[in-house]
Amino acid sequence: MNKKTLIAIVAIVFVAFNLRPAITSVGPLVGIIRDDLGITNSQAGFITTVPLLAFACFSIVAPILAKKWGIEWAIFLGLATLFIGILLRSFGISSMLFIGTAIVGVGVAVCNVLLPGFVKQKFDRLQGVMTSVYTTSMSLFATIASGLSIPLVFNFNLEWNGSLATWSIIAVIGLICWAPLLRGTNANLKKERSSQATGGKLWHSPLAWQVTAFMGLQSMLYYSMVTWLPEIVQANGIPIATAGMLLAYMQLSGLPMTFITPILATRMQNQRAIIVVIVFFYFFAMSGLLYIGDSLFAHLFFITLLGGANGASISLSLVLFNLRTRSASQASQLSGMAQSFGYLLAATGPILLGSIFDFTGSWFIPLIILSLVIIILLIAGLFAGRDSYVFSEQSAKRSVI
Repeated sequence: MNKKTLIAIVAIVFVAFNLRPAITSVGPLVGIIRDDLGITNSQAGFITTVPLLAFACFSIVAPILAKKWGIEWAIFLGLATLFIGILLRSFGISSMLFIGTAIVGVGVAVCNVLLPGFVKQKFDRLQGVMTSVYTTSMSLFATIASGLSIPLVFNFNLEWNGSLATWSIIAVIGLICWAPLLRGTNANLKKERSSQATGGKLWHSPLAWQVTAFMGLQSMLYYSMVTWLPEIVQANGIPIATAGMLLAYMQLSGLPMTFITPILATRMQNQRAIIVVIVFFYFFAMSGLLYIGDSLFAHLFFITLLGGANGASISLSLVLFNLRTRSASQASQLSGMAQSFGYLLAATGPILLGSIFDFTGSWFIPLIILSLVIIILLIAGLFAGRDSYVFSEQSAKRSVI
C-alpha cells in the first residue's frame, strides 16, 4: 500500500466519523432539551428531522458541486459546513438550535452523497471492503456519540449544548485529514468531467426509484429509532440512563452487520437474500418492543436484532449506489437522488411518531406504523436488489423502441 492510498483511507475514515455523531448525539438528550427549552414532543422530534430535510434539499445539489469544484473540494466544504453548524447550535438558544442543526444537515448531506462516488473512483476493485470500512467507522462514532451524550452532561457538567458542541473536535480532525487530498485536484476534476455522460436520465429509471425507496424507508426506521428508542424503552419501565446506553448498544450491536454486508453484497449476483434477512430482523425486533415489558434482558435481545437490521440496511444502501452504476459520476448521481428523496421520506418518521405519541400517550400505534414500513421496505428491497444497472435499463428500453 503506497502513501497516497493510506492517506486516502485515513481521510475517508475520518470523514465517516463525522457523518452521524452530530445527529445521534441528540437522541439521548431529547428529553433534557425539551424540558430546558419548553418545547413539545413534536418539536423535539423536529430536532432530528431538520437534518433529514436538509439531506433531502441538498443531496441533489452535491453531485453538481462535485462537477464544478471536484469531489475532493466538495467533501472538504461539506465538512467545514458541518463544523459551523455544530458550533451555531451549541449556543443553547431555541432558534440557533434549529438553524445550526439545519446547517449540520447540509454539511452531512454533501459528504453522505459524495463519499460513495469517491470510493468508487479511488477503490473501484475494493469498493465492497472500503464501503464496509467507512460505514463501520460511521456507525462506530454514531454509537460513541449516543453513549457519551448523557455522561457528558451529568459527569462533566457540560449541559446539553456543551455535550453537542463536543463533536466539533472530530470535524476539525476530519478537515485536517482530508486537506492533503486537495492537492492535484484539477487533474481529477478534468477526468471527472470527461466521464459525466450517463447514457440516460436517472429520473426515468424504475431501478433508481427502487433504490431510492429502499434508502428512504431504512432511513425512516433508523432515524425514528435514534430519536425515540430511549423514550420507548423508558415507557417500558427502563431508567433514563439505561435507555441512553441501550441506544448506544443498538448501534454497537449493528457494527458486525455493517461491516460484513457490503463485502457479501459485492460477491453476490443479487442482494435479495440479504434484504430478506434484514426485514426478518426488523420485524421480529419491532414486534418484541411491543410486548417485552420491563425486562432488560429481553430489551437487549430485541435491540440486538434491531441494531443488526439497521447496520446491514444502511451499509447495503450505500453499496447499492456503486453496484447499480458503472462509474463514480453515476454513483454520485444515484446517491444524490436516493438520499434526496429518501431522506425526505425519512424525515416524516420522527415527527409522525412524536405527533402520534403526543395524541395517544402510547408507543403502540407508532410501532405498528413502523412494522408496516418494514413490509414496504421488503417490497422495495426485492426490486432494488436485482442484478441490473440504472442506465443499462434505459439503454435497453431505447433499443427496443
